[in-house]
Amino acid sequence: MPVATRLMLLDAPSLYFRAFYGVPETITAPDGTPVNAIRGLIDMIARLVRTRRPSYLVACMDADWRPAFRVDALPSYKAHRVGPDGGDQTPPALGAQVPVIEEVLDAVGLARVGVPGYEADDVIGTLATLSPGPTDVVTGDRDLFQLVDDRTPVRVLYTAKGIANLVVVDEAGVTERYGIPGRAYADFALLRGDPSDGLPGVAGVGDKTAAALTSRFGGVEGIIAALDAGETAGFPAGSRTKLLASHEYLETAPMVVRVVCDVPMPTYDDRLPSEPRDKERLVELSDRWNLDGPLNRLLAALSPAE
Repeated sequence: MPVATRLMLLDAPSLYFRAFYGVPETITAPDGTPVNAIRGLIDMIARLVRTRRPSYLVACMDADWRPAFRVDALPSYKAHRVGPDGGDQTPPALGAQVPVIEEVLDAVGLARVGVPGYEADDVIGTLATLSPGPTDVVTGDRDLFQLVDDRTPVRVLYTAKGIANLVVVDEAGVTERYGIPGRAYADFALLRGDPSDGLPGVAGVGDKTAAALTSRFGGVEGIIAALDAGETAGFPAGSRTKLLASHEYLETAPMVVRVVCDVPMPTYDDRLPSEPRDKERLVELSDRWNLDGPLNRLLAALSPAE
């Protein structure tokens, strides 16, 4: 991929969850099946392509939403999301739409990459690391702030306010939000914890203390080295005792929090298609799932004339 071009990486699970909850379930196919997540995601991609004009695009998928290597390191990882059948608690109306989303992306000709044993975050981290040029990561997940890097650059287009009001997060943005070095978000999150992922953090360490520790020691490895060396300087009041009590957690949690950036990638084509890869199949999907409007908008955005 030429250096002058821009790669866009979509955190597909984050986007289709947002679409599911943002578009009414009353939007259905002719047979009454909800298609709100499908239509919403297609419209999101159309808007991103039209307004951001990426040169390359990959929809990154969860092939494993709770990888064994993370659970082995921290059993509480996403444990609260495990359903009675051992799977995740994705609403059934959304779960039924994900295979259709995958079929639509394939028929359009947009790259869709998931790797067995890894989450979408890891695919994103790997592709961002491999990219020789500017990369935009589209997500509503703050965990991916750890990938922000002004050198390449890699920035996050944060969807908290919607696709129409994306917040561009670079290293200065991370520093402004959290008072930490721009590429230190993973260590900051590890220290303060994240209940949404079942990440306990260090008991008694909140945002301010986590920011101070991250800035002072550069990350978890620096904190552990200082603790093991018996150092006392640089620790906010009372924090050293709390960190010592969480020593084992500090050693194992990085495996959970940090995005894997060397996932073995399958073959894929991340070029934007000028026409659908499988027109006949796309027409079938459009008719069956009531997708004419969103697909026409996406195809128009992908058109060379556009």
